[in-house]
Amino acid sequence: MDMKVQRSFPKITESGLDELRQRIGVKIGHTVEPWCHEATRDNIRHYAHGIGDDNPLWCDPAYAAKSHYGGIVALPSFLFSTSRIVSGYVGGLPGVHAMWSGADWTWHKPVRRNDEIHTEAYLKDLVEKQTGFAGRAVQQIYHVDFFNQDGDKVAEADSWCFRTERDHAREVGTKYEAARERGPRRYTDEELAAAFELYRNEEVRGAVPRYWEDVQEGEALPTMFKGPMTVTGFIAYAQGWGGLYIRANKLAWQLIDAHPGVGIKNRFGIPDVPERVHWEEDFALEVGAPGAYDYGPERTSWLTHHLTNWMGDSGFLHKASCKIRRHNPEGDMVFISGKVVRKYQQDGRHLVDIEQIAHNQDNELSVVGSGTVVLPSRGA
Repeated sequence: MDMKVQRSFPKITESGLDELRQRIGVKIGHTVEPWCHEATRDNIRHYAHGIGDDNPLWCDPAYAAKSHYGGIVALPSFLFSTSRIVSGYVGGLPGVHAMWSGADWTWHKPVRRNDEIHTEAYLKDLVEKQTGFAGRAVQQIYHVDFFNQDGDKVAEADSWCFRTERDHAREVGTKYEAARERGPRRYTDEELAAAFELYRNEEVRGAVPRYWEDVQEGEALPTMFKGPMTVTGFIAYAQGWGGLYIRANKLAWQLIDAHPGVGIKNRFGIPDVPERVHWEEDFALEVGAPGAYDYGPERTSWLTHHLTNWMGDSGFLHKASCKIRRHNPEGDMVFISGKVVRKYQQDGRHLVDIEQIAHNQDNELSVVGSGTVVLPSRGA
């Protein structure tokens, strides 16, 4: 297909919304198989490495055996790989673009090595909005519960996508026009060296307990660096997470044959999945994005990585929230900062609330988040 010839994409219609509203609160039956059924050693490691997390508690059996867990546990965001729905596999409005935009998580128990995970999910709500990026949009919110092989609920999450009309974002213009006018970013060796120093000095708290009594309200967390964004990095995440529609040959045909709206013709005239916005710049530009960009669940996982590095092996991440504010295209850098906003006791637990925010290299807001961490107490 000649990419200079603009095509029209399906619109959000009242009949399509009415059909979706009938699904609210209805338990979802069989859907696309999750990438991971079990929290195996390799599955956990692949996910951790997909977000650049080398914490030995997730990846090193000998190290983890000496922790209070007695073995490897999964990083909190690993559960994205056990549900396509929490990761953005939405129903209804065929052909209308879906942008994964945020999640609210609550964890109740650790996921241990070889735990089997199954989920239950339903469409929670539809909220119509007017956005600067794509005009009329619909926030499509799902609720997912996660259970282990014993039937214990280990976590729950609300996640949402914005369904947007691709034509509007392309034709009216977006908040990314200034970035496009600047052109591709090219860094100096000095700029890269300064950013990479954050990798060199990244602290994984690990086995040294961070006691609740030692934390102060207003205390800053170390800045975490992610990037620079490359398609290679996006693919590394997909290897651990599984993606939504990444299929090959017969399996790709089966998916598009069953769901024709998923197949959008590429420049060869071949139906291909919308997920290619993450590695195909021309298609990303067609839908109004600034270029091939990172995954939403990936960015949420960076925020939880920031928290687990800080809390150490003895901490437990109880809650986390993420709200995405812009795309991170190829070439972007992301700097995540945070601070303690509250420490308190509740139901016998010692808790710390943390606010997070991330900006790119041009100080443009990328994502806002928060977390609640359970810390050990010296007096317990």
